[in-house]
Amino acid sequence: MARVFLILCGLLGVTAVALGAFGAHGLETRLQALPDGAKRLEWWSTAAHYHLVHALALALAAWLVERGAGAAGHVAGWCFVAGVVLFSGGLYLMTVTGQTKLGAITPIGGVLFMVGWAAVAVAGYRLGGGGG
Repeated sequence: MARVFLILCGLLGVTAVALGAFGAHGLETRLQALPDGAKRLEWWSTAAHYHLVHALALALAAWLVERGAGAAGHVAGWCFVAGVVLFSGGLYLMTVTGQTKLGAITPIGGVLFMVGWAAVAVAGYRLGGGGG
């Protein structure tokens, strides 16, 4: 599973950078003319930021799985992946479509991010051991 998480980490990382650059250079000129263009660019920026942060968090989950942290490492990894899809994906879709109803799925992604980070804490506790 660590290998799967590392592969997904790389794929999420490259797509986060590509989508962040697209937002800064490709979308900006297209959205400036819209009345809510500035807000949409803010959504995109937030999506790309959380996307990249949680791509890196996935590497941490892979490390925890490799260290034998038990189910908590797996939970963390899958929560980070699903969180990116729902949180960042929802914001990306809202940006390009203007459909704010899509924002209803972003809190689910945010909760998954929090569950993932809590699972990291549990995994760290379970690694426990030697004096540190």
